[in-house]
Amino acid sequence: METGEEFGPWLARQLKLAGKTQAELAEELQLTRAAVSAWITGRSTPRPTVMLDIAKALGTDVGTVHTRTTDTQAGLPTTWYHRPGYPDGGRDLGNAAAFAFDADVQVLARETCQNSLDERLTENGRPVKVRYTLHELTGESLEAFREAILWNDLFPHYSAVSEGAGSQKVGRVVDAGVRDMYEKGRLVLLRVDDYNASGLIGDDYADGKFAAVVRRQLESLKSSHGAGGSYGLGKATLWATSALGLVLINSTLSVPHEGRTERRVIGRLELPWREVAGRPYAGPAWFGRPDPDSPGAQVARSWWADEETVARLHLTREIDEPGTSFLIVGAHDVASLDERSSDVDDEAPAGNGDEDTRDIRRMHRRLVEALGRDFWAAMTGGGSRLPLLEVSVRSLRNGDVVVEEEQVDPSDKQPSRTRALRAHYEGTTVDRLTEAGHVAARSVPLKLPLSGGARGTFGVHQAVLLITDGVDKDGDKNQVHSLRGNRMTVKETGVPNLPLGTNPFQAVLLVGEAAGETAPFAKEAEEFLRAAEPPEHDRWGQTEELTLRWSPSAYRRINMLTSEVNSAVKELVARPKRSAGEGGEALRKALTVKTRPKPKVPSGPVVPVLDGLDATIGDDGEWLITADVSIPRGDEVTPMVPVVQLDVRSGGRPKLDWAELVAVEGCEVEDGVLRFTPGVRRAKFRGATDVTSHPVRTTLTRLVVELRAGKGDDA
Repeated sequence: METGEEFGPWLARQLKLAGKTQAELAEELQLTRAAVSAWITGRSTPRPTVMLDIAKALGTDVGTVHTRTTDTQAGLPTTWYHRPGYPDGGRDLGNAAAFAFDADVQVLARETCQNSLDERLTENGRPVKVRYTLHELTGESLEAFREAILWNDLFPHYSAVSEGAGSQKVGRVVDAGVRDMYEKGRLVLLRVDDYNASGLIGDDYADGKFAAVVRRQLESLKSSHGAGGSYGLGKATLWATSALGLVLINSTLSVPHEGRTERRVIGRLELPWREVAGRPYAGPAWFGRPDPDSPGAQVARSWWADEETVARLHLTREIDEPGTSFLIVGAHDVASLDERSSDVDDEAPAGNGDEDTRDIRRMHRRLVEALGRDFWAAMTGGGSRLPLLEVSVRSLRNGDVVVEEEQVDPSDKQPSRTRALRAHYEGTTVDRLTEAGHVAARSVPLKLPLSGGARGTFGVHQAVLLITDGVDKDGDKNQVHSLRGNRMTVKETGVPNLPLGTNPFQAVLLVGEAAGETAPFAKEAEEFLRAAEPPEHDRWGQTEELTLRWSPSAYRRINMLTSEVNSAVKELVARPKRSAGEGGEALRKALTVKTRPKPKVPSGPVVPVLDGLDATIGDDGEWLITADVSIPRGDEVTPMVPVVQLDVRSGGRPKLDWAELVAVEGCEVEDGVLRFTPGVRRAKFRGATDVTSHPVRTTLTRLVVELRAGKGDDA
């Protein structure tokens, strides 16, 4: 028979749970205390006949004593433990981490799916499977669930929060959630299950994944370079999406804890400071079994639940693979209110805003939309590369299907980008786009800076740019989706200053380990870009971590990468120029061309002049400039220095620094000086200003760009 935990530690915990001492057990068994002590310390184990007597003494069956895969049902029952108020009178009026996110199921999908990707078990090569289940409870189903979570014990705390709701944001949300449940007679549960993931391993209190998620705030234990999260904020979206601030958890562990792996259950409640029956409470509360090692056995810890308990809590996991189920109680989607005016065909009945935020059909649709948009690459495989992720969404009402389970198909949600990535994996990319359906590939450099503020380049990582023709189903046209190790879309940006008549396209930028784990400096690129992401993980740019670990100007390397990408995209999508013989014989006969004598070539140096200028403001407030230069005929062309200044009504024009200066055609850039290719008549360069040199906000300024003759700073 398969056994779980070692007998000694298991028996010691059962005695604590039952409130028995070793001496009391020895007396009931008519044995010496030394015999029981030997069992506890592991020096011996009881005979099979004694096992039956131990089971009777603990109020359980002999099978439980033999297998030791669960606690006995005797002793301390599950309960809610509310953290007492601080002795110094301090008050927390909500979890600050939750304020970083809106109550938005699309944000929830992004954060939870990213966390599941980061916890994927990689040894077997299989994808992590994530399922989102929306479940609306009414009538008897609602009453049974409230009984299972000990609602009557929680209600005084919710009432205390509602009384102070006028002055607290969290209190107003909770008050609206409780009122909706009673007035509408319904409660929406949103469960997030992942499989082939690590699960919440580790001790209840010591360092580990369990404590990081359940006990602590702002702690991230992501260790791999390709991990998405790094702030420890993502888990807060679970509680932010609950109008009641309540999340229940059931985890199947990849590494046994206390000799077990299945049905490790706990709940966490996030409420603001409150006073109930004259006693102050700090905020959070936990649903579990009282820990006999805590003072007065008050603190609740996780427990190993039976199948009946997890079923009543709507936490049943459908397969025994490792992973975790998070049940968001009272789920709502405030961001869906923005769509009300456009949802003319929505099946939800007309109602107020509260009703709209809890419509499971709309939440279902928004979950599928977000998952397809943000994780299409992680769900795409090809060649020898398997997908990292499989995702589905379903909706129920009292156990009955409302919307059938929908497997998110990346080729349906993002057809062009999926085609591009699959071609890359299968090795079928081409150098240029010549036919519909082709996928062109190009390497673009990311120059990684030295850490610690040192000047210079640590190494050059070659990112992979993929581009193919776009279709309407892709959404906005002419976009670049950028992603790294876990293949979640980090940012989606357009390409500025495209030539008129450019055919619609879609592009994918693979950076870091997404470009291939064997790509040069892939891990270093992962580390650099991960530090350049804000908590939302929706862009790369200046962050405090980037400044501290590298330098205040390290973000310029990302700007340079963006410029290289935009330049490569324009080159790949440019239509080929017509040859001199194209246009038709009839057109050539209709044209009269008069020749002129060739002008005399000047013998001295000629000075190039600006002939065209295009300037826009970038995402970080920098000026993005593309300039055309006209070069007179001559044997020698004077090098020129581009100078960018702010236009002012009086006084000298403030000079701005270049964060980036890049030659496009007909010239080279050397130490800020343009040197022109002999014989060319036109040249082009582009640049981006350094926002740290801007004396005022960019949107309030006008720009002047000049070419000055010279070879450096004295130009």
